[in-house]
Amino acid sequence: MTHNPRVVLISTYELGHQPFGLASPVAWLRAAGARVTCLDLAVERLDESAIAAADLVAFYVPMHTATRLAASFVPRVKQINANAHLCFYGLYAPVNEEYLRGLGAGTILGGEFEEGLVALVERLAANETQPSRQPAQPEPTISLNRQRFLVPDRGQLPGLERYAHVTLPGGGSRVAGYTEASRGCKHLCRHCPIVPVYGGRFFVVQPDVVLEDIARQVAAGAEHITFGDPDFFNGPTHAMRIVEELHQRFPQLTYDVIIKVEHLLKHAGHLPTLRDTGCLFVTSAVEAVDDRILEIFDKRHTREGFIRAVSLCREVELNLNPTFVTFNPWISLAGYRDLLSTILELGLVGNVSPIQYAIRLLIPRGSRLLELPLVQEFVGDFDPVALAYPWKHPDPRMDRLHEDVLALVGDDQTAVEDRGAVFARVWELTEAASEAAPSDPFALVVTDVSSREPIPHLSEPWYC
Repeated sequence: MTHNPRVVLISTYELGHQPFGLASPVAWLRAAGARVTCLDLAVERLDESAIAAADLVAFYVPMHTATRLAASFVPRVKQINANAHLCFYGLYAPVNEEYLRGLGAGTILGGEFEEGLVALVERLAANETQPSRQPAQPEPTISLNRQRFLVPDRGQLPGLERYAHVTLPGGGSRVAGYTEASRGCKHLCRHCPIVPVYGGRFFVVQPDVVLEDIARQVAAGAEHITFGDPDFFNGPTHAMRIVEELHQRFPQLTYDVIIKVEHLLKHAGHLPTLRDTGCLFVTSAVEAVDDRILEIFDKRHTREGFIRAVSLCREVELNLNPTFVTFNPWISLAGYRDLLSTILELGLVGNVSPIQYAIRLLIPRGSRLLELPLVQEFVGDFDPVALAYPWKHPDPRMDRLHEDVLALVGDDQTAVEDRGAVFARVWELTEAASEAAPSDPFALVVTDVSSREPIPHLSEPWYC
């Protein structure tokens, strides 16, 4: 084997973003002397010639969908090059270690993975045996070492115009870039896939690295930046320093961030600055409006806290993009109707992406939900193909409603429809499931028609 290993990094899906999880490690690997090819299979075809020449093929798996897609490509990769060392890295790699090793993975890297990838490449370069026959990995499966990041290398990735864009009210769009100012999360929400890996820790990406990464994307045509941090206010001082300097350098650039309800309330004083520095919208994982469900999830906010956060954002004219784990074992038909009524009464119909009405609780390996006896009572055995513990709602009508709502909001035509019209159809399905008399939801409350108009949003819906 050569001393300059040939590496192929593969991303299969990352919500329409140009993957930071390829751009960051490629900078590290090239600095270590590796010859690296990046493939984003969400927007381009598998390069068989690159796979055939590779010493190492590493799949980036930051989320559930990406992991399942990556697994589907493994047989083809192995057929093309049976001797390449297979690696999976990213959030979903360590929690699915047994399954991924069963597919042939020789190395699993989670947490702060860049140093691990460099160590793997150096190990492969030093070992003259075939990469696929390497001994058990010495690199930690989960690394929580603080790293000094390098500026991501996006040179091999498809252009930003091929990724998700920001859709503006009244028409028009903006080319969107993507970066991360931090990783991990200091909170322990029971349903969150970050918790089994990071265990309440988070790590910042150095401000100079973040700002230079954004500057290069602006030079490549970005007019908007999505910050992919699990929670932008895990480190509010770090976050505000970045957006304030970003606005000074690029005053026309807009951005969006993710902030939990708890932090919107605690750091409300920063909301006007977010607005003034170009924040188009804030995504917040509200999850539910039922306090019992919020307690089960350990979200550390309440229904009233959510309502207060809506008010705070509205007061400063900052768009709030709430997301939900809409279907879970503890929501009833009445509870689902209450969720819809709350969205309606708060004037958030235009703020909620239609897919949010159909999000179903996913219970991956390592989930803190499994600690609860009330969860153990209804989950089935782990399904290694689905990469989740299956569950059924105790009321069969809820599972049927989920199927109906998912069929509605997953339709390509529905995706481009008026959000108010989609909401009305979801309302109709809910009434039918409840055997209630049909009604016009918008006639039930006094609400501004503008609440039906969509806020600025990414063309690829956000969900967790």
